[in-house]
Amino acid sequence: MWCGWSCGAPAGLARAQLHAWAQLPTLAAQNRAQEADAALAAAGRELEADAVGWAPGRFGFDAAEYALHEAEAHFTLGRPEQASARAKASASQTVEGTPGGAAATLVLAQAEATVRPADAAQRALTVLQQIPAARLRSTARSRLARLDAALTSTPAAGVEDLHEQVRALPPAINDHGVASA
Repeated sequence: MWCGWSCGAPAGLARAQLHAWAQLPTLAAQNRAQEADAALAAAGRELEADAVGWAPGRFGFDAAEYALHEAEAHFTLGRPEQASARAKASASQTVEGTPGGAAATLVLAQAEATVRPADAAQRALTVLQQIPAARLRSTARSRLARLDAALTSTPAAGVEDLHEQVRALPPAINDHGVASA
């Protein structure tokens, strides 16, 4: 029997992942705010019920990643203040220069883009300084591209530098060592 990504994962962890990784972003993208909030709450309950549910750095899903998913959902649902607060919470539980730290920082930058574009650009530039371009995950590249597009017509400090650095990123390398299109 094939069990996918949840093989060996405690039942609560698998359910928390299902709610936060699958249901939450889909519901938020469909602007189904009440259902998205319910999926997030269900993920939180599953983690609460698990004895090690909130353990920092827990393989597969931890408090930092929970906060990241929450931040992205709030951002998608048009709640930038809540997105910013949850992205900050996620970033505070990660290590700078890691994929998790980059994700939280870039979601925070996206949430700040309309009200503090210079800060948003600087956050993204910091990520680009900390993580070599060849090591940027596809999700980080997507967040950078969305942020860059959101700041395109903004005359704030750092925006032009960000635009140039995003445009100059080499293609991502796939699992086979080949540059993606």
